[in-house]
Amino acid sequence: QVQLVESGGGLVQAGGSLRLSCAASGRTYAMTWFRQAPGKEREFVAGILWSTLKTAYADSLKGRFTISGDNTRNTVYLQMNSLQPEDTAVYYCAGKRYSVAVVPQRSEEYEYWGQGTQVTVPS
Repeated sequence: QVQLVESGGGLVQAGGSLRLSCAASGRTYAMTWFRQAPGKEREFVAGILWSTLKTAYADSLKGRFTISGDNTRNTVYLQMNSLQPEDTAVYYCAGKRYSVAVVPQRSEEYEYWGQGTQVTVPS
């Protein structure tokens, strides 16, 4: 079983930036960030395929969030800029156990999950 450990969450003022990290203890074929705000469903944020380093983003977050990674270290990063109160959520890292051709955007397609890291942007 691969373990995922997130870090980098915290409280940031509106307009600020945060960088999240997620390290996997073993091999994955894709790593993705999801987030879940209170009372809302978990939603796809961004993901990366290790085979091609191809990335995918939620349309609403393109331009503000950037995903990157180091596949030699099984580590993925999420750079978040111009943060707004609506970005407040628990951010989860997910890993794909099996090879895929595109970044899956549904949470049920992922086998590995981190414990989540809280990001708070006060209004």
